[in-house]
Amino acid sequence: MNTRSFALIFGILFLAAGIAGFIPALMGDPDPDHPAMIVDQNYGRLFNILPVNILHNLVHIAFGLWGLLAYRTFSAARLYARVVAVSYAILALFGLIPGLNTLFGLVPLFSNDVWFHALLAVIAAYFGFIHNPREDRQTAYPDAR
Repeated sequence: MNTRSFALIFGILFLAAGIAGFIPALMGDPDPDHPAMIVDQNYGRLFNILPVNILHNLVHIAFGLWGLLAYRTFSAARLYARVVAVSYAILALFGLIPGLNTLFGLVPLFSNDVWFHALLAVIAAYFGFIHNPREDRQTAYPDAR
């Protein structure tokens, strides 16, 4: 997989996750142990696993649309991967800190979101910082030397 494919796939997945958060049949009730949220519209557990609310869903949609747009060029896809890596690493860290794990009651970042955000950050970091851009060119233009 190359960096542009990463942006496309992550864009599709983020967009799908954001939309899924607005489908009641895919949402479970918040866990009774989860903190109360100031923004409690669409607050629940996506697929009964990941805590989300309306703002969380809108962020997923925004990252999804950006990923679809970033797919157009390698440099845009690499920038997208880098921003996803840094943003989601920060969100994973926030999820471990009481008070920040809800972004002051605005967005749920706790529970399974912590490891999931960390996983997304690691994958994005690979494509944004480690993956060799030369491999992308060879994949895109196999006859070019």
